[in-house]
Amino acid sequence: MGAYIVGLLVPLVVTLILQNSRKGKKRGVLADVGGEPGYAIRNRRFTSPVESAWEGVTTLAELFEQSCKLYSEKKLLGTRKLISREFEKSEDGRSFEKVHLGDYEWLTYGQTFEAVCNFASGLEKLGHARGERAAIFADTCQEWFVALQGCFRRNVTVVTIYASLGEEALCHSLNETEVTTVICGHKELRKLMDISGQLDTVKRIICMDNELPSNAAFGGSANWTVTSFSDVKRLGQENPVEPDLPLAADVAVIMYTSGSTGLPKGVMMTHRNVLATGSAVMTIVPDLGSKDVYMAYLPLAHILELAAENIMAAIGSSIGYGTPLTLTDTSNKIKKGTKGDASVLRPTLMAAVPAILDRVRDGVRKKVDAKGGLAKKLFNLAYARRLSAVNGSWFGAWGLERLLWNFLVFRKIKAILGGRIRFILSGGAPLSGDTQRFINICLGAPIGQGYGLTETCAGGTFSEADDTSVGRVGAPLPCSFIKLIDWPEGGYLTSDSPMPRGEIVVGGPNVTLGYFKNEEKTKEVYKVDEGGMRWFYTGDIGQFHADGCLEIIDRKKDIVKLQHGEYVSLGKVEAALIVSPYVDSIMLHADPFHSFCVALVVAAQPALEDWASKSGIQYQDFAQLCQKEESLKQVQGSLVKEAKAARLEKFEIPAKIKLLSEPWTPESGLVTAALKLKREAIKKEFSAHLAELYSS
Repeated sequence: MGAYIVGLLVPLVVTLILQNSRKGKKRGVLADVGGEPGYAIRNRRFTSPVESAWEGVTTLAELFEQSCKLYSEKKLLGTRKLISREFEKSEDGRSFEKVHLGDYEWLTYGQTFEAVCNFASGLEKLGHARGERAAIFADTCQEWFVALQGCFRRNVTVVTIYASLGEEALCHSLNETEVTTVICGHKELRKLMDISGQLDTVKRIICMDNELPSNAAFGGSANWTVTSFSDVKRLGQENPVEPDLPLAADVAVIMYTSGSTGLPKGVMMTHRNVLATGSAVMTIVPDLGSKDVYMAYLPLAHILELAAENIMAAIGSSIGYGTPLTLTDTSNKIKKGTKGDASVLRPTLMAAVPAILDRVRDGVRKKVDAKGGLAKKLFNLAYARRLSAVNGSWFGAWGLERLLWNFLVFRKIKAILGGRIRFILSGGAPLSGDTQRFINICLGAPIGQGYGLTETCAGGTFSEADDTSVGRVGAPLPCSFIKLIDWPEGGYLTSDSPMPRGEIVVGGPNVTLGYFKNEEKTKEVYKVDEGGMRWFYTGDIGQFHADGCLEIIDRKKDIVKLQHGEYVSLGKVEAALIVSPYVDSIMLHADPFHSFCVALVVAAQPALEDWASKSGIQYQDFAQLCQKEESLKQVQGSLVKEAKAARLEKFEIPAKIKLLSEPWTPESGLVTAALKLKREAIKKEFSAHLAELYSS
């Protein structure tokens, strides 16, 4: 009994001391900066922005070569072996692909560097001339990374394009940048074939797969040459050429945004920009090193993943590739009885967008609910006890009790992502406090929630590992200054009390050059101050806490004024309501000519069907279930409950909803590759439903 008391009290006292020190800890401090007047904060540890964490290294090409020499025998890139592929039919007749994947097969740093050099030489021998641009149009994989680094060794600017991009946006991106070489997968090659007559400058296609169609399949574009990735490497191996390395100011990447509004814009990033973000993150994530294993599955065409993989390669870590559809043992594409990517790789680090973490949370809750009985009661008790402790209560689960709950309950949940995750980086959109706490407790790993944009190379703010608060995005990264400026029209001022509020403006070496061939838009949102520092005007609204941490509270474009003058922040409300177990996706709609809001809700099928089964609701299929009045009432009641918990005003709560049965995917064109809503596309697709909600 004495040992138990000691095991309980000692960690409790230590934790309370640490918590008290954290509460008073300054994470960001006031900064004296130029440009438009405002309230500016910098990272407390760095008086000036960090540009490179590696002495003498100024480009991504130099950084990669240095790492390959330091860690030549260590594993770098891993891909799972495909054992079999088959198709299963569901009850409604739809066909779904299922794969059986084996262990990871690895390339060492030395082997990867050789592949990169061979690809760079092969690109030259294919006829890709100096000054021409290459595009990578493919899902995340090791060939993507090799191609990127190969282009850097020839100082070729890489145009990155989401694999899910539609035809119009794809044509726009390739034609605007005058790309001559496209590096793609077999699936993307078929998309290119469909629009071959609309592309003006493409001369060469490099296919990452060895299965190539004949040139005749390209119809009017017979002048294209199509070469396999392996043949390009072989050509380079037989005809090596000297590297043509870039300078820090050279454009490394033109990254096309996922186009949540209109056609995508190409953001021009220099080597200096990306290196600054990577160097800053190095100072924040604890104990980064060569023992880490990184799970790579997000789109490399997104700056979050591109920056993360370059950081991992820089520190000697291993990168294992997977996909969102094969990530866990229960993922949609994994054949029943076989293991998902995370179970095989057992990563220590991963990046995630909130939508992925929401799915992990919902998956755990679904399993717990399905088990029911004692298992469910035990989970709920363990979660409540740990939540109490995390929230700072003396009477929560500490010490030996915490170890006991980890062993009895949370150990199995940790195994979903391999059991070794020690840090998760979340970005791309706001993460709900409910999901953050759930992942913290169930996976036992801190979540570093960051704030940044493509235009700032993902750099902006980042929460530190010992910051257990939720709903905030941390203090400025060491590469950035964060400034709030007044937005009187929206009622946000830096003089507001108790916290300064205003539009978020980011300055530092991570701020990009602007939009490719779009000087008008560049001048609108990029400014250079009297000292030469570039600032990006984000359009997001934030407030600073006393410790220098930022909280995102609104977005200028997402604010709609209702008929009686109330302002509704669409993103804020959606973030509060999406935690409902019945919601897979939600889009709030507010109309200035009405006094209330409505919402389109993509229903979470497992949760709604489980409720229907317990309630004795009869239905033929899920689409019919979504149309039932009882379902509408159940989901609406859940939304009202979550709205009240989030302290939303009555006018912010959707008065009417439409339940939808089909999920919104990047392929459908209703969400971006980063799973952000495409509001205009959704409004157009469901205009009849919205009109019905307002007229009924």
